[in-house]
Formats: sequence, C-alpha cells, structure tokens
Amino acid sequence: MRLVLLGPPGAGKGTQARMLETRLRVPQVASGDLLRSAVRDKSALGLEAKGFMDKGALVPDELVLKLVDARLQQPDAMDGFILDGYPRTVPQAETLAKMLDARGDQLDRVVAISVPDDEIIKRISGRRTCHNCGAMFHMIYDPPRNMNVCNSCNGELYQRDDDAEDTVRMRLQVYAASTRPLLEHYARLGLLAPIDGIGRTEEIEGRILSAIGRGTNAAPAKGKI
Repeated sequence: MRLVLLGPPGAGKGTQARMLETRLRVPQVASGDLLRSAVRDKSALGLEAKGFMDKGALVPDELVLKLVDARLQQPDAMDGFILDGYPRTVPQAETLAKMLDARGDQLDRVVAISVPDDEIIKRISGRRTCHNCGAMFHMIYDPPRNMNVCNSCNGELYQRDDDAEDTVRMRLQVYAASTRPLLEHYARLGLLAPIDGIGRTEEIEGRILSAIGRGTNAAPAKGKI
C-alpha cells in the first residue's frame, strides 16, 4: 500500500500515520523528520539542506525529493509507505509521480483529512509546553493540574510562538493556498479520499481504513484526540 496523507497542521495526520504504520506494516515517511535527521546526521544532503535552513529559506523541492527518494529505496519501504507532509504542491506531486513511475510504482490512494479551521485553531492554540522539562499539555484536552504549572516538575508552562492563534491562522491560509490545487490534482486522477477528521482517533482511523479498502482487517486501535 502506497499512500499520501494530507491535512492541515493540527489535523492529526501524524497520529494517523503512526497508527496506519502499525496496521499496514509499512513505514511512515515524514519529510520534516527526514530533513531533521539528515541535518543531525550531517549527511551530504543534510548539510546541503542546513545551508538553506540556516538562512530561513525553504529547502528546494529537488533536495526534499532526493531525501524522500533515498528513504523509499530502503528495504522496509519497498512494499509500501505512508508519505506524511509530502507532497505539498502540484509540482512536487508531479515530480513524485515521475520518480515512482521510473521504479514501476504508483500511489494507491491520497487520504485528505479535513478539519474546520476553528477546530484546528482550538487544538493548536491550546497547547502549552514546560520551560523546564519540555512536557506538553493542552488547556482543553489535557490541562495541567495547576494553571500554567507543569505536573511533573512544577516548571512554568508557555505557548510556543507558532502555536499562537494569529500564527495558526496564517499557517492555515498558507496551507489552503498551496494545498487546494493539490487536492484538485489528485481528485482528477481518481486518487483522492476525503476523510472527516472530527471524532476519536479510532473513528478517524476506521474511516481511513475503509477508504483504502482495509476496513475489515482488524479492530480499531484505542485512543482519543
């Protein structure tokens, strides 16, 4: 099974990708993780990517594709994968298709998790992080016992800059502008499977499994948003 998992920030695609990884026995391949790992390992591609990242510039598509291509050629990805966070644009999708076609592969499905903006903003802007130990909380879904104090170490909790409501709204605007054409592209190819992203994680997982024809393989995993 070769899947692409799309969704705005805060839609839960990372959680679903990890659950699908266990279900389908194919690896989650997250472009952001690949970049961070390459930079940390100081590989040739990582050092090249770091040059752009240090300047605050976007890493070029060709470089990201090289990282993705190298990861998909590893033995555990030969029989399938779940791409998380890539592609993000139509040109990236077209280049990915050419890369897979050269290897005799093609995507089976593109799953797009949809969550209303107001819900996304509530999910992300409610996050709080401990200054001291890095523990994560959510003021609605997983609040600390004492306001703005970490349960584990009593450190002060803070809101990351990219979790602030204004920043989240801007991120959603960027996502909508770049991804809407991508959704239309995959819909024209007959690959798109829109999924309602509201509900418990096992409910959303069940919708995805049904959309990719794996709905009766096993009982849904337990969990919540």
